[in-house]
Amino acid sequence: MSETKPSAKPAAPPAAFTPYQRFATALLTLLQFAVILDFMIMSPLGALIMPAMGMTTQQFGLVVSAYAFSAGAAGLLTAGFADRFDRKRLLLFFYSGFLLGTLWCGLATSFESLLLARIVTGLFGGVIGSIVMAIAADLFEPALRGRVMGLLQGGFAASQVLGLPFGLYLATRWDWHTPFFALVAFGVVGGGLIAWRMRPVTAHLALKNDRSAFGHLWHTVAQKRHLHAFAITALLTTGGFMIMPFASAFSVHNVGIDLQHLPVVYLVTGISTMFVAPLVGRLSDRLGPLPVFYVGSAITIVMVAIYTRLGPSSLTTLIVINVVMFAGIFSRMVPWQVIVTGIPAPEQRGAFTAINAALQQLAGGLAALVSGHIVTMGADGRLEHFPWVGNVLIGTTLIVCVLIWAIKRDPR
Repeated sequence: MSETKPSAKPAAPPAAFTPYQRFATALLTLLQFAVILDFMIMSPLGALIMPAMGMTTQQFGLVVSAYAFSAGAAGLLTAGFADRFDRKRLLLFFYSGFLLGTLWCGLATSFESLLLARIVTGLFGGVIGSIVMAIAADLFEPALRGRVMGLLQGGFAASQVLGLPFGLYLATRWDWHTPFFALVAFGVVGGGLIAWRMRPVTAHLALKNDRSAFGHLWHTVAQKRHLHAFAITALLTTGGFMIMPFASAFSVHNVGIDLQHLPVVYLVTGISTMFVAPLVGRLSDRLGPLPVFYVGSAITIVMVAIYTRLGPSSLTTLIVINVVMFAGIFSRMVPWQVIVTGIPAPEQRGAFTAINAALQQLAGGLAALVSGHIVTMGADGRLEHFPWVGNVLIGTTLIVCVLIWAIKRDPR
């Protein structure tokens, strides 16, 4: 049975986490930071990687989407087995492979080698997010999940505040390979903490499941409510993946921001998001996730329309627009994570989150690939047709607003 039940008023959350829950939240956020940074760093480095390797926008779009496609494939392949193992052991296995793939990215010297490195990194890294979400849902009761998801999404913000500016500094100070080596060194610390201090996550193993791996996968996919949730996740991902890969090039060549000032944009945006994401999580627990989602969607639609049509502007203008736009985006993602983690039964949670993450990655990979063919680069470096990808994000947001209302009305 699903954990999501209609209620006139959300239950008041407990006052505080236990000490271990606080530690687990910090550790899972650290993992989110490392994995998200590995993907996010490709966007700002695009302005350096494309000329350094002589890549076209289509080739760079393929490099970005290769990670997503391989991550999606890995998620689907592992979904049937995701509820058959201790989630800690599963996390350690995929995290180790992720670090090896990231090391390969740092060693890549050609378009082909970087493409293969991103495929390997995606095969392992793309599964980590689903395992983290399954662990969070196992460790925290529904009334606490808004706060937990807000903190986990804060890992995204921290990757901007600490990771992206530092990564860009390393890339401009030395070359674009250096941030990947630094990420591997940082990631080894996270892996050590998992092995040393994290407790086994095995409660789901006590729930009887006699199905084969394929049968378990099929039973998870076949439920109409699950398919509804998968569609929402895919649509939420599509627009963002079309915009992100070319955000740095757009800022430099269309908005006119100097490459040396680009880290400032990510720094200020990330700092603001570090405060916004936990606040959105608390509001989702207090007010319910649906009202928060709709407010975030309205902000996102307005700001994306402005951002993708932005011409030569000051650094301050770009920062303000980015800050408000990301506030809207996180006000959609956090409440959706609260809703979606309560949909599957505990014994299906691993498979469900793996499939959900896989479809998210596949939708994102397709979006990045399509975006690379929609957006073109002129002789002066300016990106053409960028507003078109903004229109896609606006359209998918409107569709999701209808779908999420329907899934919340479902009494199951």
